[in-house]
Amino acid sequence: MLLIIDIGNTNVVMAVHDGKTWVKNWRIYSDAKKTSDEYYVIVERLLVNNGCNPSDIDHAVICSVVPNLTRAFQKVVLQFTGCEPFMVSHDTCPGIDRISIPSELGYDMLANAVAARQMFPDQAVAVLDFGTALTFTVVSSDGKLLGAALAPGLITAVNSLFLNTAQIPQVQLRIPDKVVGRDSEQSIRSGIMFGYSGLVKELISKTEEEIGCKLKIIATGGLSSTIAPLIGRIDVLSPLHTLEGLRLMVASRKTR
Repeated sequence: MLLIIDIGNTNVVMAVHDGKTWVKNWRIYSDAKKTSDEYYVIVERLLVNNGCNPSDIDHAVICSVVPNLTRAFQKVVLQFTGCEPFMVSHDTCPGIDRISIPSELGYDMLANAVAARQMFPDQAVAVLDFGTALTFTVVSSDGKLLGAALAPGLITAVNSLFLNTAQIPQVQLRIPDKVVGRDSEQSIRSGIMFGYSGLVKELISKTEEEIGCKLKIIATGGLSSTIAPLIGRIDVLSPLHTLEGLRLMVASRKTR
């Protein structure tokens, strides 16, 4: 089985794939203060308690945008499974023109592009990833990674309001009944949900105008299903999209 670990700024997502389907996936908080020993205990408990023993894992992959945690999880994987994890880089990207990849592109966004290319191999496609940051990654119909757009994520925006203003509460994001709210919670929901749906629709429109063709739109990340009805242009909701891209990267490497 394949163990995948996707280390983000807010969460570490872990999943196990048995070669045919996703067996299980978990999400834990990213905490750079934790030691590799502490993470080992967490990983071991999650896997073993869900029926995944060390002998079941024969290969692993790590994708990380948090350098301080990368080495810790390398040690965890090696200690738990006995196998050296494959570290994602720009060199393993099936279906994507390697020369077209921007040097600063995050590995999670590259994984999104790989999975998008697999899903729509002959069409221009964009991936909306609603994480700590809202990322919008665009791939051309011939497999060139055209680039990306980034904005603060929805939760990041809400937390910024809460932390930097005296009388703004934290709220659970959902589609509000009205645009013009009558209290703080309604007003925040309106500003974030309607505001971000407008932001996304403008990104899609401007990108299509810029590249001269219609995009297929894939959405992933925590709040993608919540905001999708307001956007209207999403073709596929793909909750495990980044993980699928990482799985394809490993599969490509093994067939070399």
